[in-house]
Amino acid sequence: MARHRHDEEDEGVVVVERGASPVIPFLWGMAVGAAVALLFAPTSGEELRTNLRLRARRVKDIALEKAGELEETLSHGYERARAKVEEEIEEARRHAGDARQAAKDVVEAGKAAASTAREELERRLAEARRARRGGRRPPADEEPVA
Repeated sequence: MARHRHDEEDEGVVVVERGASPVIPFLWGMAVGAAVALLFAPTSGEELRTNLRLRARRVKDIALEKAGELEETLSHGYERARAKVEEEIEEARRHAGDARQAAKDVVEAGKAAASTAREELERRLAEARRARRGGRRPPADEEPVA
């Protein structure tokens, strides 16, 4: 059980102390109560043992049934989670492939642009050299090449 202590000196401090869980004493109380009930039951020993065996079988059958239901629930949950993870992995792979292809396309476009720019520059440089050798100036609409 939690207790809070507040001292006047320590205005901003709260101390929380916790005790043990109340479940264990409850289970002990149930066990003691069941033992006392069996001792004071108005049945014979043979009848009591028969009743205990029948109840134990019912409890066992119920426990097995519930265990089967739990196993089925867990297995379905596992399968759903596994399918979801596989789906997410596949989607991530698709996105990675798309990104890889986009990067390749950008690189190819950059190479093509660089090649075109280089060819244009080489053409203009060759024209400028020819014009200088021939003693004429390049046309005014073109930019001078250094």
